[in-house]
Amino acid sequence: MSNSSSVSFLILGAYLEMGSVKYLWFLVVAAVYVLIVGSNVLLILVICVNRTLHEPMYLFLCSLFVNELYGSSGLFPFLLLQLLSDSHAVSLPLCLLQIYCLYTYVNVEFCSLAVMSYDRFVAVCLPLQYHTIMTGNRVLALTLGVWLYSLLKFLVTLSLSVRLTLCGDTVDTLFCRNYQLVKLSCSDTRVNNLYGLAVLFVSVLVPLAPIVYSYARILRVCSSGSRQTRQKAVSTCCPHLVSLLNFSFGCLFEILQSRFDMSHVPAALRVVLSLYFLVIQPVLNPLLYGVQMTRLRSSCRQLLTCRGF
Repeated sequence: MSNSSSVSFLILGAYLEMGSVKYLWFLVVAAVYVLIVGSNVLLILVICVNRTLHEPMYLFLCSLFVNELYGSSGLFPFLLLQLLSDSHAVSLPLCLLQIYCLYTYVNVEFCSLAVMSYDRFVAVCLPLQYHTIMTGNRVLALTLGVWLYSLLKFLVTLSLSVRLTLCGDTVDTLFCRNYQLVKLSCSDTRVNNLYGLAVLFVSVLVPLAPIVYSYARILRVCSSGSRQTRQKAVSTCCPHLVSLLNFSFGCLFEILQSRFDMSHVPAALRVVLSLYFLVIQPVLNPLLYGVQMTRLRSSCRQLLTCRGF
């Protein structure tokens, strides 16, 4: 295919011939999607309905759960359709829309975790000033800033990808990735590559800086503080750290897989790890925070048993 106008569909080559087993995989994926939607919607409702949870930590969590729904909706319906499809083809506009959705999901997730680390730093290191620093206006500004920063940044990426002239129609992936489109292009991709590397650098550095600073200060306070201070730090930071490390691991492999030759890794393992950060994170976060945080767990129980808040 010689130009972008003639490439109206892309073929996803990572789907193996599964025969009738595809219906079993369809049910498994559908069950995971129902779990993600149900658990995240439940916690969003709990936080919105229970006015005692209208505090910075829970409002940031609410934004995180909304992002899990957003990212999952960009992946799971697409996977379900592809599992039942025999051609595994996707239209180019839908592919670009999925790229935008998944890339913004990843950026919002990482930036939200960075904002939450700052919130934990203030709660542990500056408890007497917490409500003075984390005002309602600041929480709103940080939340809107995370979403607007992510949505606008990847509009540029999308506009650069739209102008590409594609000379192929097959990508070895389960879902659409921007770098795969760039590799299919036979036009000049220097701007795409440079901007992609710049975005990757900024997307990692901007959230990483407040995360490292916040936890360095928290560790410093814990090392010189009382046992009660250390216990408070562990109870408030543990779920966030687990979520952060899990997401970072998945993103690291995704970056390595998209930028470097990973043909020496078994195909089945590449498939699993390529979906890791898009599947495990939306499942893990509501379970992690819902179980570990006593007030959230109690409010969920009250809502499920239909008792008043």
